[in-house]
Amino acid sequence: MKKIGFFLFQYRSYTPLPFVFIMIILMKPTALSLIIGAAVVISGELIRTWAVSYAGSETRTTDGVGGSNLVTQGPFSYIRNPLYLGNIMIYTGIGLMSNTFFPYLQIAGLIYFFFQYYCIIFNEEDFLRGKFGKNFELYCSSVNRFFPKFRSLPAEIRSDLIFDIKEGLRSEKRSLQAIIITSSIILIYFFFVTNQHQNK
Repeated sequence: MKKIGFFLFQYRSYTPLPFVFIMIILMKPTALSLIIGAAVVISGELIRTWAVSYAGSETRTTDGVGGSNLVTQGPFSYIRNPLYLGNIMIYTGIGLMSNTFFPYLQIAGLIYFFFQYYCIIFNEEDFLRGKFGKNFELYCSSVNRFFPKFRSLPAEIRSDLIFDIKEGLRSEKRSLQAIIITSSIILIYFFFVTNQHQNK
């Protein structure tokens, strides 16, 4: 599991590409699918930006799992992996926008990405447990991996990092570019191809 997780961690930016290619080639967007999908994408990206505004650009590394701080602020106070939850929401939202093989492609994507992130998280938690010891164990007992817990964290594990939205947006530059490019392709197809077919 660790080897799989390390491999997927290194190439996590490229693993969505097969889904993206299928989606672009076979998409059938509708006005409703665009609205619902865009809402999910925006929600996912807001979660990511909120998270990296605390965690910083360390989240972009591909050399190996790591981290200077045990971040427990912002979305990290509710779920342990807000960045991966945000990613899953973005991928699902893009899939919904495209309306490709709905709901089969979207379900397949959810299953795959939950598997991918479970393998990656297995390695990350092993590292954090070794570095932060009892504090990380207490954090794990207080906050779930993906399903939010809305309660105050114990004082001894509350991080004291500065919320830096500028750093968050800077760190999210590549994600935002990918979202804009992919969404633009879907929108262009909808307005210029789908509408032409409907007008015939």
